[in-house]
Amino acid sequence: MGKTSVVEGLSDRLEFRFSVSMTTRSRRPGEADGVDYRFMSEGAFRDALTRGELVEWAEYGGNLYGTPRAPLEAALADGADLLLDIEMLGARQIKEAFPSALLVFIAPPSMEELERRLRSRGDTSEDDIARRLAVAGEQIDEAAELFDHIVVNDGLSTAIDRVADILAVSPQPRDLS
Repeated sequence: MGKTSVVEGLSDRLEFRFSVSMTTRSRRPGEADGVDYRFMSEGAFRDALTRGELVEWAEYGGNLYGTPRAPLEAALADGADLLLDIEMLGARQIKEAFPSALLVFIAPPSMEELERRLRSRGDTSEDDIARRLAVAGEQIDEAAELFDHIVVNDGLSTAIDRVADILAVSPQPRDLS
């Protein structure tokens, strides 16, 4: 019940396009290529990076993640809102390239609850849980200086409502040039 769940809930309430990120991580059970992520080899990812096909990218947990440039440019050309699910480094890159981008940080209610959620997924190793918790603590500490809004995900429906309210009062369409 993290960021992905909030995005899924928003899709029932608001009109936006969702940017499917590229990643080098392995596909989890139930994930579909081109829907959840564009899964690719590290070589293919680095080739896309070299060709300038990514608007932002980061390494997280030993895997590479990035936002393809083409869907972002298409959304801008169409005057549509594009929602990105990105980490801190990517958010910094987006804010630098598009200063008027609206950034919303989805925070767990506590580190204990985050650990419980990670464990309940059943697909996360002990090492990965420890690493994710350490990274999350750093991200939460940095979020206030980078993000326009911080929404605590203390209940999925409430978090979706909060994000929807933020997006509803934001100027539409946003000029990201």
